[in-house]
Amino acid sequence: MNIPDDLFYTETHEWIKREGENVRVGITDHAQSELTDVVYVELPKMDRHANAKEAVAVVESVKAASDIYAPVKGTVVEVNKALEADPGLINREPYGQGWIFVLKIDNVDELKQLKDSEAYRKQIG
Repeated sequence: MNIPDDLFYTETHEWIKREGENVRVGITDHAQSELTDVVYVELPKMDRHANAKEAVAVVESVKAASDIYAPVKGTVVEVNKALEADPGLINREPYGQGWIFVLKIDNVDELKQLKDSEAYRKQIG
């Protein structure tokens, strides 16, 4: 299972990459493999303000639909429009072209509440 050491993680299997005042968010390799073939992604609305742990997007697969949560409080400043035409990017490149949205962080200190790669590895066993 691919779990990059330079990312943060959540209990609900989102990965988070800090980019200055923003964070790029997607779902982990573990999550995409559990979902199997992703067939549709409902992206969050631009400029939407979200609280930490609030559902902001949906990923649907042939198996199930899963809510995607904001890892920290912030505003959606970018969405991955490529997923509308090719939702399978999430399966093929969960940590690359399969990212879902970017949040402008309200409070950088909230990142301290996220898991590091070692804690996430323990979570998924």
